[in-house]
Amino acid sequence: MSTQMQIKSSESGIVRVFHIDLPREAVERFTTQAGTGEWPLQYALGAKSLRNTFVEVVNLRDLGDMPLSEYLRSAHDVSETELKDVRQRLDSMTGHVLILPSQAFNQTAQDLAIATPLRWVGTFNEPKPTHAGTALQSDAAKGRLDTSAEPPRPKRKDGTNQLAVIIGALLIFAIAIIFTKFAVF
Repeated sequence: MSTQMQIKSSESGIVRVFHIDLPREAVERFTTQAGTGEWPLQYALGAKSLRNTFVEVVNLRDLGDMPLSEYLRSAHDVSETELKDVRQRLDSMTGHVLILPSQAFNQTAQDLAIATPLRWVGTFNEPKPTHAGTALQSDAAKGRLDTSAEPPRPKRKDGTNQLAVIIGALLIFAIAIIFTKFAVF
């Protein structure tokens, strides 16, 4: 039986974690996209579109003393509240896990059918920004912009008209030379 998930094209700020139930030697072949386009991981997810640059495979032994819950907190900004109920299950896992942030699905709406050797562990929300930022304090940022007035025209430097006259005279002279050259023959 497979686990079903729906990915929306507008999805952002979500991290999904899956356990990869394969021996260590088979994980790389399963998670690496071949030059021919074959990608067992994408097939096991049932995904139409998957960006390999956002696919993260973690060997839990490589984390050393750091538990998976702490890794998710520090690397993916998953909150303590999100991890509270699943911490023990996450931290007792061994082997390899697959971590997929929303960006991995390439803003493509799709229905996933998670199949073996993947087992869904949890879906976590990344925290949303709480404020838009601090207001600009410089004098240039104060006041209002008057959009009704026409923008000022650049001022011409002295001699601009003289330059136009000289270019025009040279152009007339060149045309006259060409015309006389062809008129003689």
